[in-house]
Order: sequence, then C-alpha cells, then structure tokens
Amino acid sequence: MKKEIHPESYRLVAFKDMSNDDIFITKSTVETKETIEVEGVEYPLVKLEISRTSHPYYTGKSKLIDTAGRIDKFKNKYAKFQK
Repeated sequence: MKKEIHPESYRLVAFKDMSNDDIFITKSTVETKETIEVEGVEYPLVKLEISRTSHPYYTGKSKLIDTAGRIDKFKNKYAKFQK
C-alpha cells in the first residue's frame, strides 16, 4: 500500500436518510456545514435521499417515491393524446 495517499482527517459523521429519518453514524472525511445532536453528542450531518434502510434492493419492498412530480408531468404532457 502506498504511503501518504490516504486522508488522516477521519471523524464520526451522522448520515440521515431523509425519506425515513433513519440516522447512522460512521467515520468519514466528508465536509459539511450542518450538525445534528444524537444521544447528547453533536455530529456533522450529511443528508441522503436514499440509504440502505430505504432502498428497495436492501429492504425487499418496491416503493415509488415521486419527489419531483414526474408522474403528474408525464400525465399532463400526454393527456392531449388520450381519446
């Protein structure tokens, strides 16, 4: 393994899944300006749209999350072609 190529600024960081509010803490070098308090300890916060606790592959549940209104946009766009 090459020396001096890996970061040394690892610290505990809280990752929050915004779809189900699950929080997990792990070591990371990611930079963030937000913080969150978990069990009385303050951690840097990284917000995720999807994680292992909400992804259909890991949960075994197929779930459609329409955050941008894509289905409505599609229906409105192609409504004129309906008979």
